[in-house]
Amino acid sequence: MSKRKTRQAEIRRVVRTERLRTQQEIADRLVRAGFPCTQATVSRDIVEMGLKKVAGGIYALPEDLHLHRMFTDLVTGVLPSEQLVIVKTLAGGAQGVAAALDAAVFPQVLGSIAGDDTVLLITGSAAEAAALVSALHKYRSGL
Repeated sequence: MSKRKTRQAEIRRVVRTERLRTQQEIADRLVRAGFPCTQATVSRDIVEMGLKKVAGGIYALPEDLHLHRMFTDLVTGVLPSEQLVIVKTLAGGAQGVAAALDAAVFPQVLGSIAGDDTVLLITGSAAEAAALVSALHKYRSGL
C-alpha cells in the first residue's frame, strides 16, 4: 500500500475515533502515529477523501455521514453473536444498509450478506464483533 493510502487509512481511523476540529489536530495525530506530514499534506488528503465538517465543527467521513442517514432511517437493531453482527432493518432496507456498511470499510468486517431486513456482518473474533457493535451504535445516535 502506498504511503498516501496508508496515511489516509490512519486519517480514517482517527476521524472515526476522535472529535477533531482542525487540520492541525489531524496532522498532530498522524505525526504521533508515525506519519510525518504537514498541515498542507493533510489539507490535500481532506479534499481527496471528501471529509466534511459537521455540527460542532467536527470532521466526518462522507461514507460515515451516509451510514448515519441509513442507520437513522432504516436500522432497528444491532446485535452481536460470537464473531457475527446482525443488523436488523425495516423491510427492504438491508441491501442499502449493507452497501453503506461495505462502503464505510470497517477493518473488523471480513464480509457481509444482506437479505430483505437483515444484514449479517462476519468478523474475525468475538472481540472484533463487540468493537464493531460499539462503533455501529454511534451511527444510530449521531456522529
